[in-house]
Amino acid sequence: MWDYSEKVKEHFYNPKNAGAVEGANGVGDVGSISCGDALRLTLKVNPETEIIEDAGFQTFGCGSAIASSSALTEIIKGMTLDQALQVSNQDIADFLDGLPPEKMHCSVMGREALQAAVANYRGEEWVDDHEEGALVCKCFAIDEVMIEETIRANQLRTVEEVTNYTKAGGGCSSCHEGIENILTRVLAESGETFVPGGVAIAAAKKPAAKKEAAAGGAKMGTLARIRKIEAVLDSIRPALQADNGDVELIDVEGNTIYVHLTGACTGCQMAAMTLGGIQQRMIEELGEFVKVVPAAKETLVSMGA
Repeated sequence: MWDYSEKVKEHFYNPKNAGAVEGANGVGDVGSISCGDALRLTLKVNPETEIIEDAGFQTFGCGSAIASSSALTEIIKGMTLDQALQVSNQDIADFLDGLPPEKMHCSVMGREALQAAVANYRGEEWVDDHEEGALVCKCFAIDEVMIEETIRANQLRTVEEVTNYTKAGGGCSSCHEGIENILTRVLAESGETFVPGGVAIAAAKKPAAKKEAAAGGAKMGTLARIRKIEAVLDSIRPALQADNGDVELIDVEGNTIYVHLTGACTGCQMAAMTLGGIQQRMIEELGEFVKVVPAAKETLVSMGA
């Protein structure tokens, strides 16, 4: 059961401005019934002052979608169009005293509907970003441009957050790698490093490797580095063994560390998060960016694992 605020419940059970506005001169349609959410926002704008005199919505979706649409119409009534365009999806969530993380995409949909309605009033052609970039999530028709913009606007740092805000990756999960690639690229713009299953690590932490090299007089040798990697795995192993799982080092190639999850960790739905946590620990202990990935099946077979 989602943890809804009292304000979300209020706007769901007693939505404000439900239905189409009579005499509307601005209409915005976003979403798709086939994807589970659709919203039509109608505006009545004073042509002389561009003040939104009335706003209404028609929503097909969950309680959060209805509450977000209701909140949006209450926020923008009395604003000029330019003022309304400054309303962010976070403003909608804040108006409702917060939304469950898994429902933040509902506030994003409201923001897009507002942009579409304003464009319609001004006689402009509004094309949603879902159609401009390469399609990333086929389940919900979410493209690269929308994911990038949502990451920047809301300072997202993980695949889970991207899913919560856009729904991308919430279906078959096959697009998670594509989302990770986008996160890596966008976070790099601000000097951060994306860590799968973990959090972004600021570039400011990376000089630790230089300090270690200076202290030792030289960069860590191959054997010392492997021993360090083994030591990190040894420190993590007790937590995995407590859940009847384990991890073993298979190989190290440059900045890529190949491991094999065993026991209860094999095939676990949380395996990706476990690998992300191991990778984050490795980065912190080694003082350099590394990737921790599962070893290929062919490698395991050749080793008799």
